[in-house]
Amino acid sequence: MNRFVIGDPKDCIGCNTCMAACSETHKAFGLQSFPRLQVMRNDDITVPILCRHCDDSPCATVCPVHAITHENNTIQLNEGTCIGCKLCAIACPFGAITPYGSSPIDAPTYYEHFTFADAVTRDIRTAPNNTDVSSMLAWQPGVKAIAVKCDLCYFRKEGPACVQTCPTKTLFLISDESIEKANREKREHSMTNIPLIPH
Repeated sequence: MNRFVIGDPKDCIGCNTCMAACSETHKAFGLQSFPRLQVMRNDDITVPILCRHCDDSPCATVCPVHAITHENNTIQLNEGTCIGCKLCAIACPFGAITPYGSSPIDAPTYYEHFTFADAVTRDIRTAPNNTDVSSMLAWQPGVKAIAVKCDLCYFRKEGPACVQTCPTKTLFLISDESIEKANREKREHSMTNIPLIPH
């Protein structure tokens, strides 16, 4: 079974602390700062929605460049490989993948010394008709929309930042180990509360 984080709507107070922690943690690691979870609200409850790291991973199945892969009992997305086609977001049954516009990491924001003449030298097809090739070509790198999804903070020893920072302990990391622990505790609790049968 793949690992994933799930939220309990019973205790969620909609404070968005999980989203802030997710955003800051990934930004500090050099990844896109858009939060990998969204707190959904209706009239009665609020609850964080995250990737369930599905065993059959429909997102990975439809990805044309194999940017989504199965690793260490999780479904991971490689931001550098993603081409922003949005097929994974369409395929996700939980709505847990968000296309997000982002500038390339560490890319300069302005190119001062690149001219049309430079472009023509490289390839004549890049020179527009009736253009003064001595004029400067001032441009900024385009924004590339890429998919963003929960990666369980694979780079943190402490595990997912959202689980660690939730003030009401609404978020839980589900894994084979956590299920076994919960079952063991439930058995131990039921054994200590067995009513005595009168003779």
